[in-house]
Amino acid sequence: MTHPPAPQTDADFAAFATAAWPRLVRTAQLLTGDFHEAEDLVQTTLAKVYGRWRKVPRDGVDLYVRRALVNNNLSRLRRRRVAHLLVPVLPESARHRDAGHAEHVEERTVLLEALADLSARQRTVMVLRYWDDLTEQEIAEVLQCSIGTVKTHARRGLAALRAHPRLASGPPPLAGPSLRTPYGARP
Repeated sequence: MTHPPAPQTDADFAAFATAAWPRLVRTAQLLTGDFHEAEDLVQTTLAKVYGRWRKVPRDGVDLYVRRALVNNNLSRLRRRRVAHLLVPVLPESARHRDAGHAEHVEERTVLLEALADLSARQRTVMVLRYWDDLTEQEIAEVLQCSIGTVKTHARRGLAALRAHPRLASGPPPLAGPSLRTPYGARP
């Protein structure tokens, strides 16, 4: 006779939250476009997850927390009533100063700007797919939608990012393999 798994403890939650915090904040920052909002989003998400921690299946913790993070972000966007009037992007902290730092800040700023121009669902799919490295199936589970919907959002999101004026004006892509066959015809 198999016994149901023991409920997760407060110590389990503390260990999980400590280990997952950097990853969740990075994902949330890409979803929100702002580090401070990202920290608030992760904190709110973890507080809500803690309330249900003993009922979260052990093998589905990451999926559950990602889904909660995405849902909380979408709820935050729906409730948003105040626009950022003073500064569109907060200045970076001084701890990152090094040679080439300005280029990294500029690249990150352009990327966050381009992501902010996407719809919330497209941005979520792009972040989960290309930064969290989830499969289309895993993203569909997080968003509770079909794989076809994930593929559509990914395709449209990539097209929008490629067409974004600040990203399109960047350096030309690196030369790749030739697109011609030995006989000169295109494949």
